[in-house]
Amino acid sequence: MINFIVVDDFKEITKKVENIINKIMMNNKLEYKTHIFSDYNSEFKRLVDEQLPNKIYFLDIETQSASGIDMARLIRKNDLDSVIIFITAHEELSSIIIKEQLMALTFICKFDNFETKVKEAIMKSLSYIGKKRVIKIIDNNAIYIIPIKDILYITHDNIERKCLIKTINSVYKVGKTLADLNEMAGGSLVYSHRACLINEDRVVKIDKKNKSILFDNGDTSYLVSDNYKKGVSQKC
Repeated sequence: MINFIVVDDFKEITKKVENIINKIMMNNKLEYKTHIFSDYNSEFKRLVDEQLPNKIYFLDIETQSASGIDMARLIRKNDLDSVIIFITAHEELSSIIIKEQLMALTFICKFDNFETKVKEAIMKSLSYIGKKRVIKIIDNNAIYIIPIKDILYITHDNIERKCLIKTINSVYKVGKTLADLNEMAGGSLVYSHRACLINEDRVVKIDKKNKSILFDNGDTSYLVSDNYKKGVSQKC
């Protein structure tokens, strides 16, 4: 899932960006959602804190109540992965953005070939996301791009013959085997059971007595086999 977060106090600008996003995303079949704001309100700040995958921000540098540069600072406090694209009517502010070192992808002036530059920025952003450590799955004509760092565990359902990928905020059901998915993840996941792969980076505690694994978001898996205990880090 790609999450586009667009902020501008002029509706015609957010509408232009939204239309461009829709045209590009409909052509590549990637799942996406667009979040539109006219200002940096509490809902916007909630999305900043929410652990949504693959965020691409379009930030207006100047709105009535706040600065896009301040919001970028807020984003970068805990998020170094999301893409940030600045849009503004004040081209002279580009030097400030460079000095701030906010790892912005680009800076787009509203009066200088705006639509073309938005298209280029989106395509570059998608290319950047595709190069991150992700599992990319094509299943039933849908394309899923799942950051490995977001995965808690993957289990296999023998009845449906599908795998369930549990992430910090979603569950994906795909027609792949555990071995296929582990290969896609570059072997970075660990078998805790013949029917379960876990992400050790998300493990808080392993209870061998009760055969359970507690993850950092509070979820628990009970697929812990004696045969696989040696392959799991000692965190109990």
